[in-house]
Amino acid sequence: FTSTRDKRVWKFTIFIVRMTDIKSLEHPTLKVPYEILNKKFRSAQKVLDREVSHVTSSLGEVDRMLGEVVDRVAITQQLDNIKEQLVQLKSKGGESIIEETRIAEVTKKRAAHLKAGCVEDQSPVQEKQWRKMRLDRMLVEYFLRQGFYTTAIELARSSGIEDLTNIEVFLTAREVEESLSRGDITKCLAWCHDNKSKLRKMKSTLEFQVRLQEFLELVKSGNRLEAVRHAKKFLSTDDSSHLGIVQQGMGLLAFPLSTVIQPYKDLLDSSRWQSLIQQFRQENYRLHQLSSQSMFTVALQSGLASLKTPHCYKQNFLSGLPGIGIMQELRPRPSLPERNPECPVCHPALNTLAISLPYAHCSQSRLVCNMTGRPLNENNHPMMLPNGYVYGEQALEVQARQNEGQVICPRTKEIYSFKDAEKVYIM
Repeated sequence: FTSTRDKRVWKFTIFIVRMTDIKSLEHPTLKVPYEILNKKFRSAQKVLDREVSHVTSSLGEVDRMLGEVVDRVAITQQLDNIKEQLVQLKSKGGESIIEETRIAEVTKKRAAHLKAGCVEDQSPVQEKQWRKMRLDRMLVEYFLRQGFYTTAIELARSSGIEDLTNIEVFLTAREVEESLSRGDITKCLAWCHDNKSKLRKMKSTLEFQVRLQEFLELVKSGNRLEAVRHAKKFLSTDDSSHLGIVQQGMGLLAFPLSTVIQPYKDLLDSSRWQSLIQQFRQENYRLHQLSSQSMFTVALQSGLASLKTPHCYKQNFLSGLPGIGIMQELRPRPSLPERNPECPVCHPALNTLAISLPYAHCSQSRLVCNMTGRPLNENNHPMMLPNGYVYGEQALEVQARQNEGQVICPRTKEIYSFKDAEKVYIM
């Protein structure tokens, strides 16, 4: 750095990059516990309002009894009843406060964790520890989404990040998904009931689809009369978007179970259960403000896309290394891909993952020596061999010193004198 001002600008730039990173990726980290806390609060409020209503009603009954002929036995019983109601109110209130406090502490810990990642004057050790913890969080979420629940729980426990992950949300979802895979809709309907108001705001069709599947199972079992009663109770709706599928369901009553006519054949297909599982998973993500992809997947794709170039997918090339003797270089070797060993995208596993990703956007081209990976500039002039291939001056000088003034083109294996190389000027 040439001045103190440059140092301040550099630190501020790094700070902005960190904040942008956290804002773009860490939104669910705080949003999930907030949504859970909001749900707990509203649920507790309803319970307490109901209990207070019972107590108020009982007190009104006591006032009414006092206005008539005083019956001490009845009044004593009523007061005992009020006492029990107050004890129950206190118990439920205490449980709600404990649960809400726990969720609030989790939110506080997550906020403190994210704040620690934005500190400007972090030591390298602290920054490395924070990044390691963040990577563990990403992996835990990825494992949970892939169904590796035991692995995710063990990793979270060993890293001490249980409060920084959404394990409870995914474990609850697992129970619902497993019940749906068994053809049981009980837990899914209970989940829909618990989140009824939020699902209504989201205009979710999950509960309707579950009720429709229940209707279809009644038809499959031959209980068509019960299926009609079920449809009248649960499938009667004013939503015009549901009218078509309801009409198809009613039409199914006139067809045998072995029908091959569409769309009735699809309605009877067992693959509808998998569709319900997928829909529940997406609705669960939306409900808790979770993205459709894990944070690990997004970070990995972003990193690969920022490094991906057409060079990563060129084939049939022998990578030359500076300082290799002539006899060793001319030794026959199997054909290798034209890939930079220091490039993550050139790694076989990551190379496959990056196939569908876009190439990195480069506003300015940068020339790099194929032998050393160093940039070609005024300190490392591009030099062209007689066969037309261009390499860095530093790499060719190293080869020339070790091979008595001779250089070897790693692409064609041709040998030239270093004096035959010419400087290349790029306008």
